[in-house]
Amino acid sequence: MVAFQKAKKLIKINYKNDVGKMGEIHSQIEEIVNRETKAWDTQDVDLLMTIFHPDMVWPWPKTPHSHDPMDWGLEWGRYDYNRWKEGWLNLFNTHRLEHNHREIKKIKISKEKDGAFAVVDIDTLWINKNGIQNHWKGRTCKVYTKIDKDWKLIMHIGVLEY
Repeated sequence: MVAFQKAKKLIKINYKNDVGKMGEIHSQIEEIVNRETKAWDTQDVDLLMTIFHPDMVWPWPKTPHSHDPMDWGLEWGRYDYNRWKEGWLNLFNTHRLEHNHREIKKIKISKEKDGAFAVVDIDTLWINKNGIQNHWKGRTCKVYTKIDKDWKLIMHIGVLEY
């Protein structure tokens, strides 16, 4: 009976440690989502570039209703620091950010604690000098992987409405 009680105690301790680690990872994922939001809000391209994994690929649906991946495209291909930085700077230099509302709906962490995703509802409206709107509104899934001690965005589904 004593051995069983010790084993039961160990399980509880390990579970508590696991919950603590998951809570820490949850906070780290929240931080990277919030860092991305701050980068859009402040149009800080250098801050934005800190979130991307070197193997990042960003498929984008044609419309917020294009749930079938057969209708998706790749605007910029695999992450390239200079190309992506130039692209985001171009957006920042040619558009005004009207609003950027984001809400984390869910964070899921792998049991191995080396992968995670965040479901984020966004409503981001960019307007160019001619008044043409570029509206990102709907739900995204941001997929993260851990590199050493840092979390990086490795894949992101473009905005879809559900």
